[in-house]
Amino acid sequence: MPAPLVHVVDDDLEMRESLHMLLDSVAIDGRTYASADEFLSAYQEQADRPSVLLLDVRMPGMSGMTLLKQLRSGHASLPVIIITGHGDIEMAVRAMKLGARDFITKPFSAQHLLDRIQEVLDEAARDSDAQIRADEAAKRLDGLTKREREIFERIASGQSNKTVALDLGLSVRTVETHRARIMEKLESKTLVDLVLLSMERRAVKP
Repeated sequence: MPAPLVHVVDDDLEMRESLHMLLDSVAIDGRTYASADEFLSAYQEQADRPSVLLLDVRMPGMSGMTLLKQLRSGHASLPVIIITGHGDIEMAVRAMKLGARDFITKPFSAQHLLDRIQEVLDEAARDSDAQIRADEAAKRLDGLTKREREIFERIASGQSNKTVALDLGLSVRTVETHRARIMEKLESKTLVDLVLLSMERRAVKP
């Protein structure tokens, strides 16, 4: 797996340098930006590289909250940890509703911050894996006909062939034929495989 990258956006030069040295001390690549605009101009998403953004709230020009809103629409997969010296409960709630993974107030423990960065990176990796599995599941399901999709949904929810036949006004033999074709198209050998495929498709966080 590629080495993680941590972006630091803070107008305080001393804080930027301190965070950069902290990251460097544990061999994490860090990039610093003096403003939200500078970050937006330089940031290029790298899908294959796990990343985290450490973001200050109160800065000249675009605030951290405004940047967070923009990221939700353009780079929703980039996890954000808010770091601020002026935090309160209302601000923390707003940040979390906008998708921030954590809200840390200054002064903070260096070890606590490093632990949260690693935890967020791990969470992002799991989300990425779930997204890949969901995309693969959706791609395979796209190969089903409308009737096959109807039967798949019912079988995956636990309905028997007889119940599906009654529900859709088909013969049991017809349902069995469709089911065999569905299993073949989805490269599934058992009912459990079908259920797992259905769950993987729905497993991604909004």
